Amino acid sequence: MSGSGLSYSEQGGEAASELAQEVVPTATPSAPAAFGLFSSDTKKNEDLKQMLESSKDSAKLDAMKRIVGMIAKGKNASELFPAVVKNVASKNIEIKKLVYVYLMRYAEEQQDLALLSISTFQRALKDPNQLIRASALRVLSSIRVPIIVPIMMLAIKEASSDLSPYVRKNAAHAIQKLYSLDPEQKEMLIEVIEKLLKDKSTLVAGSVVMAFEEVCPDRIDLIHKNYRKLCNLLVDVEEWGQVVIIHMLTRYARTQFVSPWKDDEVVEEYSENNFYESDEEQKEKDQKVKNTYTMDPDHRLLLRNTKPLLQSRNAAVVMAVAQLYWHLAPKSEAGIVSKSLVRLLHSNREVQYIVLQNTATMSIQRKGMFEPYLKSFYVRSTDPTMIKTLKLEILTNLANEANISTLLREFQTYVKSQDKQFAAATIQAIGRCATNITEVTDTCLNGLVCLLSNRDEIVVAESVVVIKKLLQTQPAHHGEIIKHMAKLLDNITVPVARASILWLIGEYCERVPKIAPDVLRKTAKTFTNEDDLVKLQILNLGAKLYLTNSKQTKLLTQYVLNLGKYDQSYDIRDRTRFIRQLIVPNEKSGALSKYAKKIFLAQKPAPLLESPFKDRDHFQLGTLSHTLNSQATGYLELSDWPKVAPDPSVRNVDVAELAKEWTGIIGKTKKEKPTEKFYSESEEEEDESSSTSASESESGSESEKEDKEEGSSDESSGSSSSSEESSDSESDSKESTAKKISRAAAESDSEDIKKKAKGISRKRSPSNSSDTESASSEENSSDSEAESDSKSDSESGKSRNATSSKKEEKTVQDRKAPNKQDVFLLDLDDFCPVTTPVAVPPAAVLSPGLTADLEGLSLLSSSVIDCRPKFSYAADQV
Repeated sequence: MSGSGLSYSEQGGEAASELAQEVVPTATPSAPAAFGLFSSDTKKNEDLKQMLESSKDSAKLDAMKRIVGMIAKGKNASELFPAVVKNVASKNIEIKKLVYVYLMRYAEEQQDLALLSISTFQRALKDPNQLIRASALRVLSSIRVPIIVPIMMLAIKEASSDLSPYVRKNAAHAIQKLYSLDPEQKEMLIEVIEKLLKDKSTLVAGSVVMAFEEVCPDRIDLIHKNYRKLCNLLVDVEEWGQVVIIHMLTRYARTQFVSPWKDDEVVEEYSENNFYESDEEQKEKDQKVKNTYTMDPDHRLLLRNTKPLLQSRNAAVVMAVAQLYWHLAPKSEAGIVSKSLVRLLHSNREVQYIVLQNTATMSIQRKGMFEPYLKSFYVRSTDPTMIKTLKLEILTNLANEANISTLLREFQTYVKSQDKQFAAATIQAIGRCATNITEVTDTCLNGLVCLLSNRDEIVVAESVVVIKKLLQTQPAHHGEIIKHMAKLLDNITVPVARASILWLIGEYCERVPKIAPDVLRKTAKTFTNEDDLVKLQILNLGAKLYLTNSKQTKLLTQYVLNLGKYDQSYDIRDRTRFIRQLIVPNEKSGALSKYAKKIFLAQKPAPLLESPFKDRDHFQLGTLSHTLNSQATGYLELSDWPKVAPDPSVRNVDVAELAKEWTGIIGKTKKEKPTEKFYSESEEEEDESSSTSASESESGSESEKEDKEEGSSDESSGSSSSSEESSDSESDSKESTAKKISRAAAESDSEDIKKKAKGISRKRSPSNSSDTESASSEENSSDSEAESDSKSDSESGKSRNATSSKKEEKTVQDRKAPNKQDVFLLDLDDFCPVTTPVAVPPAAVLSPGLTADLEGLSLLSSSVIDCRPKFSYAADQV
């Protein structure tokens, strides 16, 4: 579809649709009146065929636009296939693109004709236009004939190495088609998948992961090296590619990381039991809790990179991230998805249905996630029944002692709904709330009894069924309710409700001894007209009354058994024979007749009112299997968390060659770093000097600004090169001159001040002075300063030397530390090594006095020529 979308954008989809509307009117006038019916079928596309056979490209292009418009409207254009195929080799790119769009649609139906133009497709695979290459590959993979499998395989291999990411993306799409055509090519296709997985283009990532899921979803080893890259590229991949990658990474993470949920359980146990423990035991246990679980950095990388996608405009992406957090994140972090899921409830009803289904499953296990958004699940009058039922299910799951009063008032409104199915579901929800929250059981039961007087039979029937289930939990206190329901038996016609009332009366017949025989008498009259479900309960009622009150009900029971003996339903006949042999003793009755009372009047367990979504949590959220509550074809189950995490080093990327280059560059930069130590020492010496040096530095900075304004570019370049020479010479001859520098610093301050003042006065000379004169004056001043430095070497103290050496060591450690961290910031194979320039302080930042000192040192050193090219080479490399 992407290829057709591109052709539409260039050709104009509106023009094609307008032209398509003219197909029928242009064909009908040429049809004779006598043969209107048949000629319209035979000649309706004759004008298009003539246009395709025309020698003019404009006519062919117009015809192809109309044909693509017909396909877009769902009309059959297969009979034009021979005429369209002739234009495959057209030199016009616009015509060729539309022909490929047509062939992709009908190549599978017209395989014989499509095979004739395979040579054209092969030539098109080497076309300079990437759209033509991609379209040719798509058409070639659409011809599902086993003969051309080798050609397709070769084309996919070539396309996987194409310079265009769009062509590589289509190669990934073709892998799935070829695998479905010939599964024996699996091993060769896996090699192509492995190659494409290393691709760093976001356009290719989603498609190749889809091919991976289709061809070899069990080959987790292919993902190890590309795991971090996929996590980092995830934000920039297209939306449907994001969905595929997230689902794949969810399965991958469940096999490679340890469960983050165990830590929550340990912390909960610790918080419950630590009250009675001593301080020492608490400290020991606290250490154990801290050491129990530490999240793998790769696990955290996945959670961190998927979190921004919760704000995606695509509902499928948000749902995919929600299921990832549900299955992978610690329970304390999973709550962040609830707000995004609630946001999706404002979209169309299909999206709402899927989101609410998954929310219903989540709300059973973790109610706290959605309790703040309780009102977002209130039912609207415009919602369809399926949405209403799901919202009701979620409200029931979120019910607790704090909000039950609000929910019951909401449910009272829902019971009055015109949607009877929804009203019945609301009554079941009230029953579930009554069983789950014992504080409101009596309130719910009284409310349901009031509903028994409702005019609607469905509401009354559902109320009876729910009341029957509630009475089983505590029947001793509700004899009056059973009597009230017995009176309603004459008016209720719904079979399920009538059967429920009869079961209640028979089960608790000893509590209503006067009413039960009369109910049996009334139902015996209408036995033949009742539903099978009601007939079975009438037989059960007669048997129970025969065992407890045989004097009054013996004849009635025998009458009912005789009616059931000749009933049309074999279920009724079998039940009748069974009951007769069990309760009526005779010579042929077996040993079971002695235990008839225990069998019929045994205490039954109370039914459990559970959510229908309780058993769906074993399916992965957001999948078709979860929606259908049964395993669909192609479903890949989530594996259990491993007890011991596999080796995380498998995800490390091999960087042998890149590491050598980077270590070489880093080694050179480390050698050159000591240049900055001298700057720091000189700055310290300047701080210790008198305030006159500060005033001189200010005047020096002003003179530098004036020189720059005068446009002396050669001088600035010369000063920068001299600073580089001085830094290099100082780094090489540091061991030999460090003592001299430290000793000379104390006594040469006064001489330096004088020399600097002379240099400044020279720099403030008129602007018309040439660049060579200024450069020579600087050299003279630096020479004089170098001589003064050499004279003052012998007069320095040892204590100053020791303090300066300590400062040097500290600065070395401080400046080497960032270099070690920079190597491991990013994986070298996942990202192209970015060239970072070495941070060499520019000469303009320093005061002119310091630059003069540096120039003097550089002239004294003998290794200036050797060090200079080394530094420039390292800087170029970096």
